[in-house]
Amino acid sequence: MNFALILLILVVVTGILYAIDILKFRKLRAANDKQPLWVEWGGDFFPVILIVFVLRSFLFEPFKIPSGSMIPTLLVGDFILVNKYTYGVRLPVINTKIIDVNEPQRGDVMVFRYPEDPSLDYIKRVVGLPGDTIEYHNKQLRINGQAVAMEKQPDFLHAERLYYSEQYTEKLGDVEHKILNDADAPAFIPGVSSFPYRENCTYNASGVTCKVPDGHYYMMGDNRDNSRDSRAWGFVPEQNIVGKAFFIWLNFDDFSRIGAFR
Repeated sequence: MNFALILLILVVVTGILYAIDILKFRKLRAANDKQPLWVEWGGDFFPVILIVFVLRSFLFEPFKIPSGSMIPTLLVGDFILVNKYTYGVRLPVINTKIIDVNEPQRGDVMVFRYPEDPSLDYIKRVVGLPGDTIEYHNKQLRINGQAVAMEKQPDFLHAERLYYSEQYTEKLGDVEHKILNDADAPAFIPGVSSFPYRENCTYNASGVTCKVPDGHYYMMGDNRDNSRDSRAWGFVPEQNIVGKAFFIWLNFDDFSRIGAFR
């Protein structure tokens, strides 16, 4: 369901009813005459729907985390807010950028339209910028030939499945965050798609090396062995960007999770 398109249609329809109400039925109200109920309701709802549309399209949009690919940063059931303007102002529905603001940086948690099905919104961490060479071999990340340092942390308990993953602190750009690796998971990348610029990537039994094309980004989940991401389906084009995730505003199972994250 394209909620942005539904909101746009509601704005247009209620806006027309609001205009009819103002232009035609204002005098009837002044004379205490009745007006059609559908016009009255449309006029009443228009300001509310317009405010929601503007807020959601240009400022902040809420999302719910449906999977565990970003554990331990984001858990299943987290409700998050996404900043819609930090990477530029975009027209709703068609997602075309009309005003430049900032560019994504390594380490940002970004929501984007899934390249294989743009009707779906995905969330991952920005690992590679345009022009970067990304290597992920034997569960070690390298960017432009430099190994990204990892510091061992206490193992992470997946409470719902009662097993542990190895946990590390990793730093991408200025962003320090935690990642998970499963010691028993293989290093090779399964289920690789045939994606645009597939020729920029080389796969072998130990992992993958990719050169990020201009205007594209390389995304990975923090739950490294349980995330299907750019390693499998390729690069995210700039026009697919939705915004930067930055705040957990609700989790029904754990209210202590409410707050900013990186």
